[in-house]
Amino acid sequence: MTESSIYDRIGGQSAVSAATELFYRKVLADPVVAGYFDDIDMDAQLAKQAAFLTMVLGGPNNYTGRDLRAAHARLAGLDDEHFDHVATHLEATLRELGVGDAEVKEIMGVAGGARDDVLNR
Repeated sequence: MTESSIYDRIGGQSAVSAATELFYRKVLADPVVAGYFDDIDMDAQLAKQAAFLTMVLGGPNNYTGRDLRAAHARLAGLDDEHFDHVATHLEATLRELGVGDAEVKEIMGVAGGARDDVLNR
């Protein structure tokens, strides 16, 4: 028997959509990171993030955006504190939506593995 993807285990597209919405509400309410989204079309951002999460969690790959380094390169001053805030919001979102501990750990591992790409180092 093949193990299902994280995407399938958390509930597929509806779960990713719900998580993306809730996650950005948390991010936009956080004064440490909210400023990075001042001039961003949030509808487009939500769609890109949902497609990206779907892909990295093992769902259908419909992501057409830039890679993580290119997407974050223009964000002057982005550092570990910013990354940690965003990661905290992601974990809180997953827990609020009732994602199981094993899946939260797995997703946070994927997110943590992207730190150096996001911070361009």
